[in-house]
Amino acid sequence: MEQEVRVRFAPSPTGPFHIGGARSALFNWLLARKQGGKLILRIEDTDLERSTRESEENIKASLRWLGIDWDEGIDIGGEYGPYRQTERLDIYREYTEKLLASGQAFHCYCSEEELEAERQEQMNKGETPRYSGRCRNLSQADRERFVAEGRKPTVRFRVPENQQIVFKDMVRGTVSFESNGIGDFVIVKSDGIPVYNYAVVLDDALMKVTHVIRAEEHLSNTPRQILIYQALGLPLPQFGHISLILGKDRTKMSKRHGATSVEQYKNLGYLPEGIVNFLALLGWAPPGEQEIFSVEELIENFSMDRVAKNPAVFDIDKLNHINAHYIKQASPEVVTELALPHLKAAGYIGGELTAGQREWLVKVVAELQGYISYAAQITEHIDVFFNDNIDFENEEAHEIMRDADIPRVMELFKNKLVELEPVEPDGVKAILKSITKELKLGGKKVFMPVRIAVTGKMHGPELVNLIPLIGKERTLARMNSLLAKI
Repeated sequence: MEQEVRVRFAPSPTGPFHIGGARSALFNWLLARKQGGKLILRIEDTDLERSTRESEENIKASLRWLGIDWDEGIDIGGEYGPYRQTERLDIYREYTEKLLASGQAFHCYCSEEELEAERQEQMNKGETPRYSGRCRNLSQADRERFVAEGRKPTVRFRVPENQQIVFKDMVRGTVSFESNGIGDFVIVKSDGIPVYNYAVVLDDALMKVTHVIRAEEHLSNTPRQILIYQALGLPLPQFGHISLILGKDRTKMSKRHGATSVEQYKNLGYLPEGIVNFLALLGWAPPGEQEIFSVEELIENFSMDRVAKNPAVFDIDKLNHINAHYIKQASPEVVTELALPHLKAAGYIGGELTAGQREWLVKVVAELQGYISYAAQITEHIDVFFNDNIDFENEEAHEIMRDADIPRVMELFKNKLVELEPVEPDGVKAILKSITKELKLGGKKVFMPVRIAVTGKMHGPELVNLIPLIGKERTLARMNSLLAKI
């Protein structure tokens, strides 16, 4: 019987959930869903100083917002728990005793100062710093002396000499490391807390994880982890190291490239579908030229053999292009909800909206959806609906309004608008068409001046939709105000 695919996403809750972490979670989730397997959400919180429950909640909320659900793990439970590392310390202790008893690990009493001096000495000689093995074969008397001095030991793994550690990576192909370049490494700190490389092996093995898909920066950890698997006789998972995410300037993604946390994108009014679609294309190359994928299509098409080795470039323009597609598809009600915090912050809206105000705002947003890539951008386009204090946007607009036909066009339009009841798009359209016929003018000679008279601008939302949303009185007042400036 074929083994069930079991993958895990195991973040450290030490800050806002990074967009790179979201990409790792997504690739794991896509593989699990494609193969009918399971995704485990585990929390690696052994960094006691920096780990917080607040950060853990942020990770879970961000994953849920993206639509990434988990089958086992924190909140849900499962037969291989607990799913928080700090709740698994007894499990790690049991395996540490086994390694110490078999001689595959040993207590190291070196102080930080001694290790740093050793490191400096090696670097001065031009050598790669690694632990020299001074506590590898301590006598009982040495051990007793160190304990009497009050030294608290770490536990180090005894790395076998002259061994090649070779594994097949799902992304990078065959990778090999020399054991002699590693040096005996710490697996348990002096306070009894296991280090990442040790805890992660026991967690993955005991949770029956079959595929470990994670960021490329963990590639150099893999040989150490494989040695621990082998020492404890645990089955190896398949490893897949996905490329780094770089900014457009090809340096590692950071705050100066824009928002780095999922929550920031959510707050800016991006849609989860847009973020997921974009993240999937960061390092995974779908067959064909398609760029817009539903979640179902991503699951159907995803495979690790199409994940690239090369760094993925986080192109904010591409993200905006993809998200704009989803913004256009979304209901105006949804986009309005996303836009509200930004409209309030910009001072367009204060307090709670009445039902009538909300209904009007939804119609305004529907007019602007085609101009924005994410909801926060609405403030760059909405002024025309709120601000009656208009002026010519440039000299070209001013020049158009000096045309000899303008007074006749304006007079006729205002007279017809006064009589129009109710003011609706079809009625406005009919007025504009009738003016072109009556005055025997081309459409541009009528539509453009009316637009400028109402907004001060030469381009913007559909004029026939704009005027009913501004309303008869405000439209006429704006026209009179601007015409007085010619």
